[in-house]
Formats: sequence, structure tokens, C-alpha cells
Amino acid sequence: MKRRLMNELKFVNAGDLRIAYECNGNTNGIPIILLHGFPYDVRAYDNVTKLLSTGNYWVIVPYLRGFGATRFLSDSTFRSGQQAALAYDLIALMDELSIEKAIITGYDWGGRVACIVSAIYPNRVFGLLSASGYCIQDIAKSIEPIDPEIEKLYWYQYYFHTERGRVGLSKNRKELCKTLWSDWSPTWEFDDDTFEESALSFENPDFVEIVIHSYRHRFGLVNGDPKFDEMEQKLSIQPKIKVPTIVLEADSDGVVPFSEIDKDAVFFTGDYERRIVKGVGHNLPQEAPEEFTEAIISLINKIG
Repeated sequence: MKRRLMNELKFVNAGDLRIAYECNGNTNGIPIILLHGFPYDVRAYDNVTKLLSTGNYWVIVPYLRGFGATRFLSDSTFRSGQQAALAYDLIALMDELSIEKAIITGYDWGGRVACIVSAIYPNRVFGLLSASGYCIQDIAKSIEPIDPEIEKLYWYQYYFHTERGRVGLSKNRKELCKTLWSDWSPTWEFDDDTFEESALSFENPDFVEIVIHSYRHRFGLVNGDPKFDEMEQKLSIQPKIKVPTIVLEADSDGVVPFSEIDKDAVFFTGDYERRIVKGVGHNLPQEAPEEFTEAIISLINKIG
């Protein structure tokens, strides 16, 4: 299948990577960065970027490390998938594009990156939209068991802790990822073409290594890249987020079961709003682009 581009594809050397990103709009407009998760890619934001195209915005949708056309600049660089590494990539990208501040949005891995940058670098963020709540990993507590009904949903994470899981992801990456799409978004009737367009990004030569390291590091099973130790230390205290924030919660999310109780509110000390999106699963921007875009516009209105 040939990749379909909704926006202009560009590349920039930033930090450890040659980052591939799609963009559209006015480079003098308000920067809006849209961050995808695992196992997804930039196609999740096609309809969001289309809805934003009429405004005075510069919309940037990067491929995370290990996805799509993003590549490491050196063969010797640690293929880390830890949370601090992905946040480092975003700051490097913003620096290279001369973006002083932006609206940062994301879900899943992208939501985590957005939360980290908002917490550690609030001076770089106009506002945060997280479709994953507060999701900075508390690695020190990762060994503590949770409710068995939730534990069973994390089978894929425990699978990736094993060498069988590494081989399984390498050999069956499309089949495994498609299973996750279905499990995590039980109300979303995506077709094969929609999945295949994103699955092209999983052929990245570093995909397996980045994913495996990510799911092992968050449980304290492997070491991270030493150059991110300082940032990981800052994240270990579960820092509060003070920038204007909207959190979107999908009530049919197959990864984190929905709760009417807002357990994450304590982590946000600034202007904060939680919105519940009905009948939608984990891939929120692709399943509910109108609600996602509306939240972005609301953030922009908050900052004036």
C-alpha cells in the first residue's frame, strides 16, 4: 500500500533523530503539535488537521521515534523507548523549528509526552490537551499490583517483557497491533485500509526495539539511557502540571476503564477541565476528531 499524505511531509535533524513530520497551515500562526501513540501513527490526526486547516494555525504532526520515516542519526545511539527520551525528542523538535511555545496535544504515548513537557517545561507550552489524563509513569510503584480486572487488560505489556513477546512483535507486528486496535476501541468499526495506512509506520527498523524497551523500562526491568537520568528523576516525583489543560476521557476505552471519578484532577494546579466523550475508545482523535478539535480551540480561546 502506498502511504497517503494529508499534509506536507518534512524532515528535520533534532536531537538524536531525523524526525519526519507532517505539517500544514501558517508558520506564523499558533503552533499546534499533535502526538500519536502506540500502536498508531500520524494518520490518527488526519481529520483533526483538516478541521484545523481553516484557522490561523501551524499544525505539526511528528512521527515518534521508532515510527514511520523518523530515523536515528547514529547506529550507536541507545534505542530507548523510555518516557524521558520521547519528551527529549519533542523539545529538540521545537528547538529546531524555532517554536518557543505551542499547544501540545496527545493520547497514549503522545499524551504522556505532552504531560511531561507541560510539567517539566511549562514555559514552552501555551496549553495541554491530553486524551490520556495524567499519564507520567510512576516507575517506582510499577511493581504494585492493581485490580485483576485491569491487570488482564495489560497482557500485551507483560508479553513484551518476555523474549517470546519480542519475537512475537517482530514476526506478527501487524496482526498483534490490529488486535490491540480492536480491543482498545470496541465501538470503532475501522476498515482494513484505515489500519493498513498506519501499519506502514510499524515497519520502521527501530519499531520493535523502541516498543520493547518502553514497556520494560516503565516496569523497572531494564535500564534507561543515562543521559535521561536527570529528567527521569524529576518525573519520579510525579510533578504537577500548571499550564491550562483539558483532559478528554473516552467512556469506551479498552485500555484504561472509564471512571466517573476524576482521579487525575489533583495533578493539575492551573486552569483545568475534564471532558467525557461518549461511545469512543482509546484512539480518541481518530474516533472523535470533532470533539478533539473542539477541545484544541477551547484551549486557544483560554490563552487569548
